[in-house]
Amino acid sequence: MIVRDLEQARNSERRIVSPDGNWESTRMLLKNDNMGFSFHITTIYEGADFRMHYQNHLESVYCVSGEGEVETLADGKVYPIKPGTLYILDKHDEHILRASKEMIMACVFNPPLSGTEVHNSEGAYELEAPAIAV
Repeated sequence: MIVRDLEQARNSERRIVSPDGNWESTRMLLKNDNMGFSFHITTIYEGADFRMHYQNHLESVYCVSGEGEVETLADGKVYPIKPGTLYILDKHDEHILRASKEMIMACVFNPPLSGTEVHNSEGAYELEAPAIAV
């Protein structure tokens, strides 16, 4: 059994802050946990507006708190995000995420992240990054 505490994880190397200042992510479950997916609690800062395109990963995102929207670039559709909203990037959807109020999101990635990833120039995570120790 694996048991982790969010506050303890936030005060460790499991907390990753984006270089662009749009988000921070606490990686609760990672590739080296051998579950086949990773689980993160991510904060999207108020006013964030950024493009992502997870070419190597599928992602499910559940909004715990805050407000914003996600826009799919293939069709220009805009979906509101509020507590209780789940959106799933099941086709490696290129998208823009906007936070009108700081959002706390629970995120699942498949394949799992190793731990230290941040978005590359295309808004994606690379398949391999240095792992965080268990």
